[in-house]
Amino acid sequence: MRNVLLAAGAYNVLWGAFAVLFPNAIFRWLDMPLPNYPQFWQCIGMIVGVYGLGYAIAAFDPARHWPIVLVGFLGKVFGPLGMVQALWTGALPWSFALNCVTNDLIWWVPFALILKYAWVRNAAS
Repeated sequence: MRNVLLAAGAYNVLWGAFAVLFPNAIFRWLDMPLPNYPQFWQCIGMIVGVYGLGYAIAAFDPARHWPIVLVGFLGKVFGPLGMVQALWTGALPWSFALNCVTNDLIWWVPFALILKYAWVRNAAS
């Protein structure tokens, strides 16, 4: 659990910093129109980076810091739901969905297992 949460923390901090420092990069790579307000993308990067700090804190006592993991897990579930809607309506290209794979989907099982562990451990207390 510690390694998963530290990896998630590092990934989120790095991804968030990249989005803040280079807000147009992913749009250029995917040949998408640049956003009118890159500050929104930078804000998303800041939020993702802050989550990363939370995951790093939770890594040292996941049973105690389960609310951080839960909030992250919920974001990783609801984000792809929004992506599906955007893909379905054509608001975003399918290539943009790669974001959801690396930012969200790969973390579902590890985060769910950490939450299960916390549930069992805290129920026994």
